Amino acid sequence: MGARGLYVGRRAAALLAALLLALLAALLALAALYGRCRQEEPPSPRPPRPSPTAPRLTAPPGPAPAAASDRRLPRNLLPLHYDLELWPQVRPGQAGPFAFSGQVNITVHCLQDTDAALLHSSGLRSHGAAVVRGPLSEKGAVVEVAGLRMDAASEVAVLELRGRLLAGRRYVLQLGFQGRLEEDLDGLFLTRYTDQGLSSMLIASQLEPTYARTVYPCFDEPAMKATFNIRIVHDPSYVALSNMPAIDISEMKDENGSLWTVTKFNTSLKMSTYLTAFVVCDFDYVTRTERGNEIRIWARKEAVKSGYVDYALNVTGPIFSFLEDLLNVSYPLPKTDLVALPDFGAGAMENWGLMTFHESSLMYRPSDKFTSRKAMIAIIVSHELGHQWFGNLVTMNWWNDLWLNEGLASYFEYLGAIIVEPTLSLDKIFYDHVVQPVLREDNERGVRSLSQTEEKIKGSFSLISLFDSITYSKGASITWMLSGFLTEKLFIRALTSYLKEFSFSNANQDDLWIHIQMVVDAQNEVQLPASVKQIMDSWTCQNGFPVLTLNLTTGTISQEQFLNKKNENRTDSYTNTWIIPISWMRNGSSQPLMWLDKSSKVFPEMQVSESEYDWVLLNVNLNGYYRVNYDQLNLKRLACLLENDPKAIPAVSRFQLIDDVFALTQFGYIQIETALELTKYLAREDELFIWNMVLSNLVPENLESTLKNYEVYPLLKKYLLKRMLPIYHYYAGFIRENVDALEDDYFAQVYLEKLFATACWLGLQDCLNLSSELYAKWMDNPEYKIPFLIRRTVCCYGVAVGSDKEWNFAWEMYNRTDSTKEDKDILLSAMSCAKESWLLYRYLQYGLSDTLFSANYTSVIILYAVTKDIGHRIAWEFVTENWPLLSERYGKELLHDVLKVMGRFVNTDVQIQEVNQRS
Repeated sequence: MGARGLYVGRRAAALLAALLLALLAALLALAALYGRCRQEEPPSPRPPRPSPTAPRLTAPPGPAPAAASDRRLPRNLLPLHYDLELWPQVRPGQAGPFAFSGQVNITVHCLQDTDAALLHSSGLRSHGAAVVRGPLSEKGAVVEVAGLRMDAASEVAVLELRGRLLAGRRYVLQLGFQGRLEEDLDGLFLTRYTDQGLSSMLIASQLEPTYARTVYPCFDEPAMKATFNIRIVHDPSYVALSNMPAIDISEMKDENGSLWTVTKFNTSLKMSTYLTAFVVCDFDYVTRTERGNEIRIWARKEAVKSGYVDYALNVTGPIFSFLEDLLNVSYPLPKTDLVALPDFGAGAMENWGLMTFHESSLMYRPSDKFTSRKAMIAIIVSHELGHQWFGNLVTMNWWNDLWLNEGLASYFEYLGAIIVEPTLSLDKIFYDHVVQPVLREDNERGVRSLSQTEEKIKGSFSLISLFDSITYSKGASITWMLSGFLTEKLFIRALTSYLKEFSFSNANQDDLWIHIQMVVDAQNEVQLPASVKQIMDSWTCQNGFPVLTLNLTTGTISQEQFLNKKNENRTDSYTNTWIIPISWMRNGSSQPLMWLDKSSKVFPEMQVSESEYDWVLLNVNLNGYYRVNYDQLNLKRLACLLENDPKAIPAVSRFQLIDDVFALTQFGYIQIETALELTKYLAREDELFIWNMVLSNLVPENLESTLKNYEVYPLLKKYLLKRMLPIYHYYAGFIRENVDALEDDYFAQVYLEKLFATACWLGLQDCLNLSSELYAKWMDNPEYKIPFLIRRTVCCYGVAVGSDKEWNFAWEMYNRTDSTKEDKDILLSAMSCAKESWLLYRYLQYGLSDTLFSANYTSVIILYAVTKDIGHRIAWEFVTENWPLLSERYGKELLHDVLKVMGRFVNTDVQIQEVNQRS
């Protein structure tokens, strides 16, 4: 499944503010310095799996005895095949409520005698009598059903039998069912949209992780795979889609004589229930064939006509071919549909043969010259295509190893995207988008490990919570590290072996380790300090990650878990150790890979001389999932190196080095002066993704107003502006003269807004002038397009440095009927940038008007105002003055977010008391 406002409490905000105070106090001192420079041996490999056409008559892996969860099924019945009919009773223009009905016949193999058949069912009502036919070897045989009992708490249906199902025999469980068709985006759902000016409806499904049981009774566990024959009954004006190609379309009449269409689909491959998929819609499509695989992109008719899905169509085939060639495993289906849904909660879903996406993840306007949108689509599509192998062809045994699906797909999404967008820098984007963000999250107590035992994933455990950054981004980061120390050649060879053995079946992480170990044992080039399982379990079965501390005088490297040393309440004793691959360079030359396999170890090769030009850099290009804490000697040498020749350190390593020291400062490992020492070179830094990281550390968005209150703003302005000027003027030149030249500069499209917003916020006159110039152009010609790279900044500061004339123009543009949702959001924010109090107060008053705004916009306007320089005082007065009206009209739920944000800007005990009273 594809995945991703932050609230910082007053305590956290105070800590950050204190950090910034210390930071800027250190600037004064720096001014004088500025001129100077689970571990077990793996079992034997499993025997080869049978072919997908021959049914496996052994039980899939069951839950460990100690983990008897009420959501797990017994292993006495093994599903082999489903005959499933779904009938969503929806007609165009129908008002609702909506329902669906169906019939499922499940062929099962009995592995152990039983007088009851248990399967999953949730929110469904029984329709008609349940029947159990069989044994199938005896013609016409049935087992009498005593009753059908629904256990809503455990989401299980129990067929209680008067006879017994006998081990070794096959039976068919026949159940009719009915359910409600809701608009909640889970299970089988209905959604409304507008196409070509007309209101329309469609039906779609989202069954991961455990929503299949809400659509049809089934054995809803990933290891209980089966084949499917699916029929969908639907209104004749709609088209029906499922995992496999349609093989027959016929008509039928209901009991009232009304005509319905019946679409029958070919028999599916063996797959998990969560991958079954259904769409009933009135969409158009575009198509092409890649190596015999018919690829169709479905979307609203106006989007298809406008060419919005052409880019997705053009990249899907090449990414498919790349993955097939790389993994040496063919895609086994004859067709692939990608459906752009107007509303979809999951973002994207990899259903085998019928992938679903939120339309924003699949559509690209041909008139858009910039590549960032293309890159986003390519990454998302590549992620879901990666799942066709990792998740669909081979599925994790149980959700505790979900990272085998999502982590591997998150790794391959970037490899696939680079194939179709070769101007993207793989290592920069991967570190910026994947590794650095998860390192920021994977350091708190209570954060889970990547892989967990099944005992920890119990019935009451929310499986949805597993779809997080640990599973996706840490899983991808660990995979990146693994590929790095194995070499990509060996890693891919191992993955090919793993995929071929477990095709149409299931695996756990130990199965992956076994296949990697087999490849390692068959060659002599790569030598490991321990078994693959011992190395990798130290990363997947322990929470968090290590920080390495390096002493260059002795060559000693020690490791400990990276935790917040400033946490006064932390009394835990952590003794986790990892087996750590250390890629490193000395004086610009790459060195052989080293391993730290204990808490501390001496590496004589890393002892340096007294020469200031003798330096060491660890974790080059972030090949490992850890942070590095250098001693003062090496940090000073690296700081001088950066000032003299920043390109001597690779860009990704510069990013990592500076990000590490900021994180080490925040968590109490080093002083802020050390972090600032490494930023003195920034006037020579031309990588925008590095600048974005620096600004994100020094100028947190949620502390902008707080900074000015603490009198650190002028010091920060002095320190940052002179270093920002070169990169600012470089990009300002493009904005003024030829912004189209940036169409292939991915990071400019993603991060230039942050750079310009900071420059304007710090009062850089050229930035303010540029904003005024571009805003004035727009006022002179409303059809003029402000460069979208800095549109939000231009609109904000165009209003900020202007008068009521500029504000009124923003209001006029906001109310234009052709303004898009994004346009309106930018202008809502821009109008809160006004520097004149009366304009802000009028804006807040507008927010109370039923005729000017809907109720949900009132809180948005207050939130925008409260985070601006003068707005938080005015917003505070406005809310306190209008509290009775706001509370009566909108209720406390609407105001909850407002109070949370305003709580960060209160300054007096009286204000704190008022917040507490109103919370």
